[in-house]
Amino acid sequence: MTNPLFYAKIILFGEYGMIEDSQGLVVPYSFYKGTLKFSDSDSDSEFEKKSNQHLQKYADYLENLSLPEQFKLDVNRLKEDISKGLFFDSNIPQGYGVGSSGALVAAIFEKYCFTKHNPETISKDDLKNIKAIFGEMESYFHGKSSGMDPLICYMNLPILIENRDNLDKVAIPKGEEGKGAIFLIDSGITGETGPMIQIFFEKMKTEGFRKTLKEEFIRYNNACIDSFLKKDMNPFFRNLKKLSYWAYEHFRPMIPESIFNIWKKGLDSNAYYLKLCGSGGGGYILGFTKDYEKAEKMLDGFQKEVIYRF
Repeated sequence: MTNPLFYAKIILFGEYGMIEDSQGLVVPYSFYKGTLKFSDSDSDSEFEKKSNQHLQKYADYLENLSLPEQFKLDVNRLKEDISKGLFFDSNIPQGYGVGSSGALVAAIFEKYCFTKHNPETISKDDLKNIKAIFGEMESYFHGKSSGMDPLICYMNLPILIENRDNLDKVAIPKGEEGKGAIFLIDSGITGETGPMIQIFFEKMKTEGFRKTLKEEFIRYNNACIDSFLKKDMNPFFRNLKKLSYWAYEHFRPMIPESIFNIWKKGLDSNAYYLKLCGSGGGGYILGFTKDYEKAEKMLDGFQKEVIYRF
């Protein structure tokens, strides 16, 4: 039997802000995906061996997790499968802010949880509980995880984070072939989540930064989510510009050097606006434009992928 595919995720809005109780909007991204597989007996792939070794260490970590009854994992069966050559076959780039560890956590939970859960019928309360479980499972990779990445990968549905305690499945407006687009730009370097989050917490120690985050960033962020879900594009782009400018001023260490000038160019020309995709430092940057053709010309030389049209 083939195992299900788990897609990558993209945080459209809420990076860092969610730590401080802002809203967040996270969507699955099917271009990248991963699935659990068994190695071919004569396969000599370095990737498969490495993945299998990583899974061995991860299984040891999971063995020591104490999870509630309905979320307990069959770690013995997992270890048995690892000894038979189990690996995680994935094209999700690591350090790009699209949820490489999240997809692995979701795949293991789906296959090895004693109690089967159906993403389509999960209640709002259960979503909260599963997110907490995923947070514990993913902390192995990041030191501390909210559980959001694996939850998105597991649900394979857009999720609106209303606040720290509440989240719900949400329908995003149907994409259509308009001139506008949301797209990804490859910064050309890998980002590491840990150090970026460290920088954020250092900044949070200063009262001025805390104040502007709460009074400006979170306000613009939540307004963007609200207008995007209503497909109300004028207020959407108005708040998006403010959000992009705020990040340019306050998240400089998280903006890869290769992106710095084009970020400013977008703000000055109003042709497109950029924001972080995940924790920043490298990986992908998100772009939003009313006229993709124009933005594409201005961003010549950068690798881009359109993820949504409007």
